[in-house]
Amino acid sequence: MNQLNPYAWIDRSLETIQQANWYRSVRSIDSLPGTEVTIDGRVLLNFGSNDYLGLAGDERTIRAAMAATQQFGTGATGSRLTSGHKHLHQDLELAIARLKGTEAALVFSSGYLANLGTIAALVGKKDLILSDRLNHSSLKNGSLLSGAMTIDYQHCDLDSLRHQLQLHRANYRRCLIVTDTVFSMDGDLCPLPELTDLATEYGAMVLVDEAHATGVFGATGAGVVEHYELGDRSLIEMGTLSKSLGSLGGYVAASTQTIEFLKNRCASWIYTTGLSPADTAAALAAIEIVTTGSQLRHQLWQNVTYLNKLLTKLPQVRLIPSASPIICIELPDSHTAIVIGDKLRQAGIFAPAIRPPTVPTSRIRLSLMATHQHSQLERLVKAIERIFSETEVS
Repeated sequence: MNQLNPYAWIDRSLETIQQANWYRSVRSIDSLPGTEVTIDGRVLLNFGSNDYLGLAGDERTIRAAMAATQQFGTGATGSRLTSGHKHLHQDLELAIARLKGTEAALVFSSGYLANLGTIAALVGKKDLILSDRLNHSSLKNGSLLSGAMTIDYQHCDLDSLRHQLQLHRANYRRCLIVTDTVFSMDGDLCPLPELTDLATEYGAMVLVDEAHATGVFGATGAGVVEHYELGDRSLIEMGTLSKSLGSLGGYVAASTQTIEFLKNRCASWIYTTGLSPADTAAALAAIEIVTTGSQLRHQLWQNVTYLNKLLTKLPQVRLIPSASPIICIELPDSHTAIVIGDKLRQAGIFAPAIRPPTVPTSRIRLSLMATHQHSQLERLVKAIERIFSETEVS
């Protein structure tokens, strides 16, 4: 007797994804991280990396990772509460707390795990989460996992946030406002000073995701919280070690009490193997580089200014407003984004096409590095100008 294939729906789902131009596939990068990378055997100019300071391929972070591997091995071997804790982890957490100006910090094996576990630990079914509509997937999924009533407010819209607070805050035990500080697919900044004022007015906790801000913003590279001089506010700051710090992992920086609470209630930390010695040491080295000098940060912002100046001279290019090293060219649909991305690759440039459902509108996302040369930015702009002149973009 023939039975129905219980997995047949997967083929049908893939067909739907392909028809909608949403299909995604990976490309193999077989070289050190940098402004030029080898992708599928070709050397391309790299504008698809979150390695804003160029530290993922820096000799100093590589040496630190190698030394830690030789001393401690390749893996942590267990969760931090069993066999996985090293003094390296403690040193990194102290360094993060110093950088962020908080009492304590806690390191996770990824930024996604940090958001999933922290949000689910802080609030539950009797509580309320107010979330920016364009928040990162990890913030959205952490909110779902918590079981709290989750309501989106309009992107960076303080009137919308106030309206939701007025309607709902009094009906719930605790309230948590969650937001990115730098939105990774647009490059704009959260209006954090006013948001924290609202949180204080309505007795709400605030969790900010500084993943794309750490190392980039602020006088010492601590992030958007430092940029706005909000170190005196009671915030829970999450971030990653995998972007400007060139390593892997995530962290939460907050009060000592909050961190101790997470050590006892955060499942994604309690039940996950600790960060590897190599990743821990590389992140430590990167924080040392960030905190002892601002040269790379200055170079990055010089590149941001220069590329924006060049792109604004192209009338056919429509930029999404940005205040960060993330610069996005808005496109009318997924098909056009795929075509432009392919033509850029043919021209020797890697600049990813980002499409729904990841974002509301299709775009080419450019992310800059401190180590990009002006000649590389000029080559990018010339390629964009030529491709747009020969491609119908409405």
